[in-house]
Amino acid sequence: MRVIETIPELRSELDAIRATGRSVGVVPTMGALHAGHASLVDQAVAGCDAVVVTVFVNPLQFAAGEDLGSYPRSLDSDVRLAGDHGAALVFAPDEAEMYPRGREAVLTQVRVEGLSNRWEGASRPTHFAGVCTVVAKLLHIVGPCRAFFGEKDFQQLTIIRAMVADLSFPVEVVGCPTIREPDGLAMSSRNVHLSASHRAQATVLSQALVAVAGAYATGERDVSELVRIAMERIAAAPDAEPDYVAIVDPTTLDPVTMAQDDSRVLVAVRFGSTRLLDNAPIRSEDAA
Repeated sequence: MRVIETIPELRSELDAIRATGRSVGVVPTMGALHAGHASLVDQAVAGCDAVVVTVFVNPLQFAAGEDLGSYPRSLDSDVRLAGDHGAALVFAPDEAEMYPRGREAVLTQVRVEGLSNRWEGASRPTHFAGVCTVVAKLLHIVGPCRAFFGEKDFQQLTIIRAMVADLSFPVEVVGCPTIREPDGLAMSSRNVHLSASHRAQATVLSQALVAVAGAYATGERDVSELVRIAMERIAAAPDAEPDYVAIVDPTTLDPVTMAQDDSRVLVAVRFGSTRLLDNAPIRSEDAA
């Protein structure tokens, strides 16, 4: 396990790996790694000869007043987790390495129109431009590879797939299943900000997804009714402030009026200052 902090050193290391015929996998993260990230590293290690985990809290994807300053940072434990799960490298640049002229002087942004405008994009209008800009830069630095992203941030995954296809990056984007706590809560670095009460209530997100899946499996197809079922479940948490529940086409992210197999249920709920996301596909065979 090596920790690399500069772009030229990472490029040199990965070029040397590829020169021997070995494949490269990358797991882009903002650190505060947990079991969900570990599963991404596991899948990357299983499918690639050498894996690099990137750790960079990207300021471009945080708007004024969002939680950039309080976003958890734990590089030492991140490095241990990545190494324990078989990663060869951790790329941990500082902000000056990624944005040498300063974040305010970054003049180039990558935007994926349409896919970025709804759902999270409506709530956080500058977010996905920041995500796409840093992911494009990281993939440009890493070079030909397979890149592993979690399905928990399904809109982000869909947008990155579109960006990679549109810009002809020599990258295969691999989506990996959401990893959950035993009580169903999707693992997220932001879960640490939940109070004990809010942590207990936050299980309503996954419960709402299960309720929608159950109604769909027994024949309900009307989206307005499925959304009502989800909202009713979320309302059981007294401090839950739902942003949206949506059922969408998994490729376009457009809302649908009648659900069908593989439609995606998207949920965003705030507990105090912490905003949580979850999602799941719905399928007839998932009745259990």
